[in-house]
This record gives sequence, structure tokens and C-alpha cells, in this order.
Amino acid sequence: MAETVLNALTRTEFGKGAARRTRRAGMVPAVIHSRGETPVHVSLPGHGAFLALRHANAVMEIDIDGNKTLTLAREVQRHPVTDVLVHVDLMAIKAGEKIEAGVPIRIEGEPTVGLALLDLQELLVLVEATNIPDYIAVNVDGLVDGATVHVKDLQLPEGVEVVTDLEAAVVNVTVPRMEEEETFVEEGEAVEGEEAAEEAAAEE
Repeated sequence: MAETVLNALTRTEFGKGAARRTRRAGMVPAVIHSRGETPVHVSLPGHGAFLALRHANAVMEIDIDGNKTLTLAREVQRHPVTDVLVHVDLMAIKAGEKIEAGVPIRIEGEPTVGLALLDLQELLVLVEATNIPDYIAVNVDGLVDGATVHVKDLQLPEGVEVVTDLEAAVVNVTVPRMEEEETFVEEGEAVEGEEAAEEAAAEE
């Protein structure tokens, strides 16, 4: 089941001017894409959409005059400064349907030695559209410098199949090393220093 139900309005005006008017009215321009069908342009309630889209792969049921469509958020555009929703692309889905989705990876725990660094930000998986996990956890407790966690090492929730290469590195543990400062003495400077030392010794 969808986590959120949003009552939407059909949009008949398009372009930047129409989009600005929509946002000033507290709504968010959106498009619902369905396979083999013409995209449906709608306006979503701004506050409800903002709350629903706090997480990746948000599933929402869009109600347009009583006609309900289950959707998955595919692309979310936000203002770079205010973080206000600018536009949302939705994909119509069906309960039980399996799709490919990118799921964020989250590090949990602390390595015994070193720092755990993410090499892979998200994992591409095949999963039921209504059962996409919020994130995939990587436990790094007990790992030491030089340890690597690969995709094949991850513990995945039930029903989640990996699409990403199983040999891909997810997390690397490393100890930061300070670069040794090297002092280079120019050959000319060394010669001048030796000459100055010799002159000083001769004067004594």
C-alpha cells in the first residue's frame, strides 16, 4: 500500500509562467508517466508532497477526482537554495510489480582501526515497487585498516535482488596518513652555504 495519499489537480497550463503560478498557489507541478500512455500533468499539494518526498523512492497514491493511481517518485527537482519542490516526475506502478531502483547505502557501526569511507553511494536493486527499502545498511564494526566490503558481502532485506556488480567495492577502511614534508635544498644554495662557511672559518 502507498504510504501517502495526495489529492491532485489536473494541469492544463504549461510553461515557466504557469509553473510559477502553480507554486505560488502552494502546489507543485508534476507529471505521471505510464508505460504506453500519454503522460498526465498534475498539481500536487505542496506541503503533503514535501513530507512524502523526504525519502528516496517515495510511493504515493495520487487521487485525481476519485481516480487513484499508485506512483513512485522518479525525479525530484528542488530549489538549490531554499530546497522548495520545483517539479516532480512520477511513474505509475502496480502493487506487486518488480522494478529496478537505486537504494541509498548507509554505514553503521565503527571500525576497530581507521575510517570507513563509502565507495558506492547507492545500490541498484530489483524489488517490488511498494516494498523498496529506505536504505541498505553496511555494518563496519570490527573492521581494520585495509578492509573492503563488497556488494556480495551485504545483508539484503528479504525480496531484494542485486543488480549492481557483486564485486563492486562498497566501503573501504583506511587510516589517514600525514604526508611527510620533504625539504629540498637547491644545489646552488648548498654551494653558497659551503662557501660562506669556509669564508667565516678563514676570518677567525
